[in-house]
Amino acid sequence: MLADPGQLRLLALIEEYGSLTSAAHALRLTPAAVTQQVTRAERDWQVPLVLRGPRGATLTEAGALLAHHGRTVDAAAEQAATDMAALLGHLSLRLRVGAFQAAALHLVPPALTALRHRHPDADVSVVDLVSARALGEITANRLDLAVVAFFGPTPELPPRVRAHRLLHDPMVVVLPDDHPLAVDSPPGSALRLERLRDESWVAILAGHTAREQLDRAAGDAGFRPRVRFETESYDVAQALVGAGSGVALVSRLALTGTPGTTHRELARPRPYREIHALTQADTTLTPLVEVFLGLLRDVAHERAATWQEPPADG
Repeated sequence: MLADPGQLRLLALIEEYGSLTSAAHALRLTPAAVTQQVTRAERDWQVPLVLRGPRGATLTEAGALLAHHGRTVDAAAEQAATDMAALLGHLSLRLRVGAFQAAALHLVPPALTALRHRHPDADVSVVDLVSARALGEITANRLDLAVVAFFGPTPELPPRVRAHRLLHDPMVVVLPDDHPLAVDSPPGSALRLERLRDESWVAILAGHTAREQLDRAAGDAGFRPRVRFETESYDVAQALVGAGSGVALVSRLALTGTPGTTHRELARPRPYREIHALTQADTTLTPLVEVFLGLLRDVAHERAATWQEPPADG
């Protein structure tokens, strides 16, 4: 038969205290309830386990054998409680963050600074990762929170993962600061994308969602972009624009103000991306996730508040 851990622990306590009444007090039960449990155990094992006498209770050989295993059960239970307390204490301080480059540069650091002020003992780690990898890192429990960019609708997520919207990030066109369109249109004005049909483009590599967005937006504006330079990085794209190599479509969050460049907003409809934080649906064991999520929202709101809404035409 399968041993009942409760019976084993009871026998260990009877052996330790030498009394059914004392074992009952240790278990916070009545002596009658303990007597019933002993009777049930002897019936289950079909052998006498406890010898009752005027000076208390002792165990038979069979009872002592089971009591030995009961002490093992007690030790394992105590160790489990200790290990769980250590785990919960660690998880309450742990925060593993992943973020794509622009978010890692502009959203995560201010939120981390605020978190350090609130929780100086927080155990925080940050990894730079592309958005396409983020969902896998969350579902595999290698990250507690990942900041990602979606260039279209939010994809369907597994039930155990939740997306929290942080920021609507519009795309802008980056131009050399002496470009005729930059000279002719003052800062704060908006350009129509079709006015850039004859330009050379510095674009994100083909196959990336950002490149698909450029190709789609240009197609809607009636032209196919003439791509001369390709890169995986908005930072590199802006450096190439500053060198006079072309123009680029860059997210507002990723603007670096590279020397030799300027930017103009695009008239509606403007391409954009949505920035979200991905977390586990249940963050009970990692309370810093909710704290950091709130700080990220504050940083994103402050960032967006500095972006001026452009006019509809230009």
